[in-house]
Amino acid sequence: MRGVIMHAAGDVRVEDRDDPKIIEPTDAIVKLTATCICGSDLWPYRGIEPADHTLMGHEYVGVVEEVGSAVKTVKPGDFVVGSFVISDNTCEICRAGFQSKCVHAEFVHAGIGTQAEKARIPLADGTLVATPGQPDPELIPHLLAASDVLGTGWYAAVAAEAGPGKTVAVVGDGAVGLMAVLAAKQLGAERIIAMSRHPERQKLARYYGATDIVEERGEEGVAKIKELTGGLGAHSVVEAVGTQESFMQAVGATRGGGHLGYVGVNYDVQIPGIELFFAGIHTLGGPAPVRRFLPHLIQLIWDREIDPGKVFDLTLPLEQAPEGYKAMDERRATKVLLTL
Repeated sequence: MRGVIMHAAGDVRVEDRDDPKIIEPTDAIVKLTATCICGSDLWPYRGIEPADHTLMGHEYVGVVEEVGSAVKTVKPGDFVVGSFVISDNTCEICRAGFQSKCVHAEFVHAGIGTQAEKARIPLADGTLVATPGQPDPELIPHLLAASDVLGTGWYAAVAAEAGPGKTVAVVGDGAVGLMAVLAAKQLGAERIIAMSRHPERQKLARYYGATDIVEERGEEGVAKIKELTGGLGAHSVVEAVGTQESFMQAVGATRGGGHLGYVGVNYDVQIPGIELFFAGIHTLGGPAPVRRFLPHLIQLIWDREIDPGKVFDLTLPLEQAPEGYKAMDERRATKVLLTL
């Protein structure tokens, strides 16, 4: 089969790979229908994470081709959406709703790599969710978004306790930030402030429910949020970037007693303890337990109540994945869908 391999930073190739095979009785083989490039894939592309012939990709939808003898919840022929973190969905931590910290957690990259024609998914019962039937083609991008960016944005909004009567500020206008705007709207937020300087992303943020746009950053961004909220700050703040400036901006924009949900992968972020102490806020974040939300998100998509797939603004065949990486690195694309 064909698959994306990152030989080194900036060196992405599509090459022949061995077809996956059942190894454990809990495995499933999925013939992928669509996959995509994630913002987090840019970390190794830019040399921030190591890359050495790494199998790329962790977002995926497709049709189950084969299952191990112990798999009970999906069967060959099922169309499935999978989380980007493998989980058994039965351990104490999974049952508490944090499948991304399952005792058997494993990220779907490196050893699996779903930017490929097929993938072996371990712990299939706990990781894959079947759709109600075979989806119409126009639903596939929306279902693919649920595998990571929609689930991550949704988790961020839940972690920030977005809901009725709340003002929500979203720091970051990438795919995850836009999905957090969508989630905040679905969760009933009264006001949603999207922090963005990109006209096309501002337009999509408003489509998904943003009521205000703030272009200022850093201390100026914090001041603007406070100006819009009577000097108090937002009840709920989502941090969806992961830089020092964005994280501290998110902390500063959260009102006393408010909630900060952080899902930006925060390399090299140093949080001054004294600033966090005196902020007096709730914080929750980290890798999103997408599996917790998948059944609900799939149903919303199936019923055409949400259309998260609009975050894909460039579609390329798998063989052109290197161009997709380049487009995202150069911010010519928000998120790239790869067809198979």
